[in-house]
Amino acid sequence: MTLPFRPATGAPWRARWFHIIFGHDDAPGRLFDVVLIIAILSSILVTVLDSVSDLHDRMSRLFYVLEWVFTLAFTAEYLMRITVVNKPRAYMRSFFGIVDLLAVLPTYLSLFLVGSQYLLVVRALRILRILRILKMTRYVDESNLLWSTLVRSRHKILIFVSTILTLVLIFGALMYLIEGPGNGFSSIPKSMYWAIVTMTTVGFGDITPHTMLGQILTSVIMLVGYSIIAVPTGIFAAELAAGMREARRRIRCASCRLDDHEADAHFCRRCGTALEHGAD
Repeated sequence: MTLPFRPATGAPWRARWFHIIFGHDDAPGRLFDVVLIIAILSSILVTVLDSVSDLHDRMSRLFYVLEWVFTLAFTAEYLMRITVVNKPRAYMRSFFGIVDLLAVLPTYLSLFLVGSQYLLVVRALRILRILRILKMTRYVDESNLLWSTLVRSRHKILIFVSTILTLVLIFGALMYLIEGPGNGFSSIPKSMYWAIVTMTTVGFGDITPHTMLGQILTSVIMLVGYSIIAVPTGIFAAELAAGMREARRRIRCASCRLDDHEADAHFCRRCGTALEHGAD
């Protein structure tokens, strides 16, 4: 596995804890990952159960204590990650660095937002703790493949989304012109909302056309929606297949036959032998 950061220079304990926290190849690193995953799932379970009114009334004190235990543990983990990497600021600005911060920030912010006028804000901050589930993605190799697939297909998806928004604007303006406020299409934004609901084949039914011309246009939008709904899936599937083929092109060590090396690896991680790129 290629790590995005390197251990900080200085005390040897930093290098050791770097490999424990960021590495997954030895027993201490795997144990750290397992313990952290259990803590993440447990903290999310506490958040979910705390949202149940009956359980909150009976066990609010226990939930409160557990939440602070998890928050302090994740805070210590976050500080350790900053301490052992060679570029702390780069890590703090990275995706997982931001996720680690968001995992603990809501609990601390809730201490300063006290009062009845802030109840909704505090509730939103408490729900943000669900973002801790994102901390688990770093331990799933397939998540890296999915993320890289999204990155590679971002331009095609952006063009697709732009086309959809253009169609939504056109159809919304037409329905506003055809049906008008008397039939519920009180503005172009509300007509665009109706076009999105219709094009995605959701069909809430809160706004419906009443004129013959409006119903014909609705039928056209439905057909367009069915014809384009598979486009982003096809784009993503094509990029995902390409990424999977690339991931299979691992380099095999000619000495110990270990074939789990990244494409940019130069030495075998088991025996240290120089790898021959292009060897099978």
